[in-house]
Amino acid sequence: MSTVTFNANTIPSIVDAAALEAAAARPLAAVTGAELQAPLIQGGHVRYANLDYGASAPALTIVSAYLNEVLPYYASVHRGAGFASQISTSVYENSRNIVREFVGGRADDSVIFTRNTTDSLNLLAGCLPHVDGQFAGEVLYLDIEHHANLLPWQGVPHRSVVAAPTLTGTLDKIEAELALGGVSLLAVTGASNVTGEILPIARLASLAHQYGARIVVDAAQLAPHRRVTIAEADVDYIVFSGHKLYAPFGAGVVVGRPDWLDAGIPHLAGGGAVREARLDSVSWATGPARHEGGSPNVLGAATLARATQVLADLDQDAWHAHEAGIRSYLVEGLEAIDGVTVHRIFSDSEDTIGVVNFSVEGFDAGLVAAYLAAEHGVGLRDGRFCAHPLLKRLGLPSGSLRASFGVGSRLEDAARLLTGIEELKRNGLGWDYVVDEGRWVPANDHRSYPEWAPNTPGTAGAAPCTVD
Repeated sequence: MSTVTFNANTIPSIVDAAALEAAAARPLAAVTGAELQAPLIQGGHVRYANLDYGASAPALTIVSAYLNEVLPYYASVHRGAGFASQISTSVYENSRNIVREFVGGRADDSVIFTRNTTDSLNLLAGCLPHVDGQFAGEVLYLDIEHHANLLPWQGVPHRSVVAAPTLTGTLDKIEAELALGGVSLLAVTGASNVTGEILPIARLASLAHQYGARIVVDAAQLAPHRRVTIAEADVDYIVFSGHKLYAPFGAGVVVGRPDWLDAGIPHLAGGGAVREARLDSVSWATGPARHEGGSPNVLGAATLARATQVLADLDQDAWHAHEAGIRSYLVEGLEAIDGVTVHRIFSDSEDTIGVVNFSVEGFDAGLVAAYLAAEHGVGLRDGRFCAHPLLKRLGLPSGSLRASFGVGSRLEDAARLLTGIEELKRNGLGWDYVVDEGRWVPANDHRSYPEWAPNTPGTAGAAPCTVD
């Protein structure tokens, strides 16, 4: 395993090097692809430094092994009398119990599997209560939200709150809106996908309930980094995704109180979601089946559940120390480089997950990301992170850079990023870059890729929001 040699030049002065190395030098848990070799544009290969966990985290090796164990039994669930179908059904249904236990859910909480977090929030948007055919209230959300927790609410009665410069001030603004009445649901992120800052979920739940509203927490970023006990925090609904939680296939989940879910519009009209179907009418099922029409993502649900078990078994202190060590090293290292700015939403936030957002003066974020990937083998995210309103308010309308990490990360990954930024500021780019399909890519890229992979890395299907 590669290690980092620590000295006064590589470790910011206010960080204790010995304690940092002990906590963060090595991965906390094994992940698939940890030793993946990335080709460099200047020739040769280097171990890929994955600092893009916030987009999709690598699968835990335990989860990959579990997938291979389950795969031979993969079959249709709920409808088959055969041996494999019975096993698959058992695995799928038991996954609900595992996920409910992971989030500390109540005994009667529904656990509904979806495609991803976005799907979960859209499902909940179809379950908002009605009185006499009208929505019973509005949805209240912040301007810092990921689009997944922003766009579904724009199709229903809603209000938004522009976050204050402080977390304390933001809580005051939320309470003031709630006090006006008419809010049925408060929708908030557990941790910002842009900056990693954690919101006080229990406090927000208390405020919502004080004024007669419920709360849903978008925990897509929070769940892979912190245990959340929704019964303890008195949270009504929580949503998250497997692809950020070290599980493949991208299954999502919504866990929460069953009454709204049982009365809501069935999310997927189709087989399995009904009690009885007629040519021109239908009697819908209640429970998870109501929203899981069609053949479900059995392996996605199973691997998501297995990943929650692995995370639940981690030593909490070691988990947080590992992440905090990498983050403190990276933040202090970036802040020591002239022209680099680390961004945050609140001046008084005290807790963060493994996400660091920054920009490099004089360089487009997409160009920096392409340079780091091509010349240093570092992968991180650039752009507006599906949080356009927040990026505009932070003064970053064209985007910034995000380094994100987790249990499979090591301090060397952060050190390589810092080395790359230092060399960029000192020497400039080592290669020519061009914009192709809205993305910066190396000019005359001669690197070889796996023979099964299309030779259009990074450009095919560029997101439209990268060019507006």
